[in-house]
Amino acid sequence: MVDPLIIPIFGIIIGLPAICLAVTSIVKRVLRHREAMAQMQSGEPAERAAYYAAKIERLEQRMGVMERILTDRSTQLGDEIERLRDAPIN
Repeated sequence: MVDPLIIPIFGIIIGLPAICLAVTSIVKRVLRHREAMAQMQSGEPAERAAYYAAKIERLEQRMGVMERILTDRSTQLGDEIERLRDAPIN
């Protein structure tokens, strides 16, 4: 005859590894999810920084063009003023 305590002991011996595997699987999934979320969040500031860096560069280029336009016009304006000074007054 089989001792009545053996059946629950076998149940625990067989069930315990299955429970451990299930818990381990869940913990691994949670850790992967947290890692993925951390990577997504850390990538966001880098994308913003790249966006703003590109925007600043475009603005600097536009400002350079405006400075050239202003300097060219002021040179031309200065030349016109000098011509008017040298021109005889009627």
